[in-house]
Amino acid sequence: MKVPKSRKAIHRKQNRLSEVEEIELLEEWIDAQKPLSGSNPLAIPPPPPDAAIGRLPEGQGFSPYAGCKKFDQLPISEKTKEGLAPKYKTMSEIQRASLPHSLCGRDVLGAAKTGSGKSLAFIIPVLEKLYRARWGPEDGVGSIIISPTRELAMQLFEEVKSVGQNHTFSAGLLIGGRKDVDEQKDHVNNLNILVCTPGRLLQHMDETPNFDCSQLQILVLDEADRILDVGFKGTMNAIISQLPKRRQTLLFSATQTKSVQDLARLSLKDPEYLSVHAESITATPRLLQQTVMVVPLQQKLDMLWSFLKSHLKSKMLVFLSSCKQVKFVFEAFKKLRPGIPLLCLHGRMKQETRMAIYFQFCEKNSVLFSTDVASRGLDIPAVDWVIQVDCPEDVPSYIHRVGRTARFTSGGQSVLFLDPSETQMLTKLQEAKVPVELKKANTSRLQTVSSSLASLLVKYPNLQHLGQRAFITYLKSVHLQHDKEVFDVMKLPVEEYAASLGLPMTPKIRFMRQKRKNGSAPDDAPLKDEENISHHEVKAPVNEPVEEDDILVPKAETHFEDGKGADRENPVDPENGTSITSVKKKKKLKINIHRPAGTRVVFDDEGNTLPPLAAVASADGRDTIVQLDKIEERYKKLKAEMKQKDKEDKLLLRQRLREKRTKEKMKFKRGRAEDEDMEVDDEISASDNDGNNRPKRSKVYFDSESDGERKETDVELASDSVTLAEQEALALKLLSSMHS
Repeated sequence: MKVPKSRKAIHRKQNRLSEVEEIELLEEWIDAQKPLSGSNPLAIPPPPPDAAIGRLPEGQGFSPYAGCKKFDQLPISEKTKEGLAPKYKTMSEIQRASLPHSLCGRDVLGAAKTGSGKSLAFIIPVLEKLYRARWGPEDGVGSIIISPTRELAMQLFEEVKSVGQNHTFSAGLLIGGRKDVDEQKDHVNNLNILVCTPGRLLQHMDETPNFDCSQLQILVLDEADRILDVGFKGTMNAIISQLPKRRQTLLFSATQTKSVQDLARLSLKDPEYLSVHAESITATPRLLQQTVMVVPLQQKLDMLWSFLKSHLKSKMLVFLSSCKQVKFVFEAFKKLRPGIPLLCLHGRMKQETRMAIYFQFCEKNSVLFSTDVASRGLDIPAVDWVIQVDCPEDVPSYIHRVGRTARFTSGGQSVLFLDPSETQMLTKLQEAKVPVELKKANTSRLQTVSSSLASLLVKYPNLQHLGQRAFITYLKSVHLQHDKEVFDVMKLPVEEYAASLGLPMTPKIRFMRQKRKNGSAPDDAPLKDEENISHHEVKAPVNEPVEEDDILVPKAETHFEDGKGADRENPVDPENGTSITSVKKKKKLKINIHRPAGTRVVFDDEGNTLPPLAAVASADGRDTIVQLDKIEERYKKLKAEMKQKDKEDKLLLRQRLREKRTKEKMKFKRGRAEDEDMEVDDEISASDNDGNNRPKRSKVYFDSESDGERKETDVELASDSVTLAEQEALALKLLSSMHS
């Protein structure tokens, strides 16, 4: 039965009145029971049973939220409770510690172990903040949640939709790798909650007309230590400069930052630092079994292959350092067929491909080879093993990697392969309260794959080139690490490592030559320029580490301010301190990579900033090292254009030669006629001067090949009938005809 319009209007009015009343009650509840600033509800005893629930005087010694374990005991709206009810009943430790502070509008820095429910700890305050402010579509952007990776952003967006399904807020997902940027620009100003990655958010700030964040109520940084890292520094500074300073800010991560500089950048005011596991015995989940094995670098792939073959019914996540390593190991192992489905995930993939692989790995037992793009925040169900083939850059990176297993109340296992030169990492993990157990590898069950890889590289030339790139990028990643106590590229068995990848020769890299010049490397260190590997080399994009020494550093000997080559752009004379550039013969000057450049920022379809000359690079996004089909197509096109140009040039040349011959022919004919007239005049004047009536001499004709006439002269000259002057005139004419 259709409800009359008047009854509908009355019902809507009643709902509005009930919302206003609920908001007033929530505000009173929050004001009456604010937790003490600087307190952690988990560390304070609960109030006594006979304590009156109401306004509690400060310094009473207990917190009204100390004993709360259910969401019903917090000042949150019924709509949020209904969104939580189907899936969540009780609060985790980080939620119990942070929600009382964040619900009353305070800035929070929350640190907790991976898989401890940090997402809800900031999603609930976002929904409640906007609900109490009665935020609507016409109010614009009220909350921004920033995530470092696309996969994590999508996961958070789904969580926001699930918990906030009963609210009337509009939420949007802004991530790179999607083609609907123009469509997003049309309605992004009508969204209330933005879940996004930094690059795509900055793109909308710079390009979307009327994009306004001036009324922002709450900003959330998930995996805050990663977002505030050097890699996002420029992007985050540009974003924060466009946000209002009067806002609530929430930062959550498994390894939280306490940097004063980072906190100053975010304009935080009296933030509450809540580390619920700071006093715990371990820094990682309690049900996680962690193993460290000392494995020489040249045996790591053999150990990985043997491990996969002995755990064919498990779901495994394998971490490697670079995209090229992931692609090489994935392609090589796929051809060797270990007996378990293989997948790979890295930052060079299209967004659709990345998400398809992520969901495929969530659904069935398989092996996922990945870079650190999958190390943070992702909630992948039932991961049995996390295998770290390459050493993580630091302890926080290790914690985030192993956090993909043993989430919430489930168990999991991890194993880390350390080269003998990297054993200092074991000490660092133990000092950080990571309960790792050192075990020896069972070499009797070790299956060698180096010979099989060598055969594959001979059969598949593209795989050989990929192996060379994997070798180089791994050494670069080690060389660029800051912790030199753990990472020393000169201690690695480089030649043996190249052989373990199946490479017939050891690729050499220029930065190792630079190290040997400086005396930090042995004389027998393998050396070779990276560009000598293949003429099809494609230089690495922005997000892959590229060593400056590889391309731009000159071989000239120069003096530097620090004596160690640190100030490479400003060499100085050690005697007078003046700037000099000493270059040997036949050496090219270094290109100044720090020269002034334009400030215009250009973005690609994925929301990432483009480097110079990126507009002429490939944009199809295929995961191949060299796009041979595209190169061949372009070669054919250029060849056809060159043939057409060659025809035109030849036709033009023939036309010019024809015109030149015509001009020469006309010029010669005019000269010959003038010569004939001069001969007649000479004969007449000679006869007048001599006073003798000599017989008139016969005319002499000199034929030209350009006239197409006779090729030889048939005039016979009598030496006794020709005077000396006439012979000289004849010789001059012969010479002139030859030169013309």
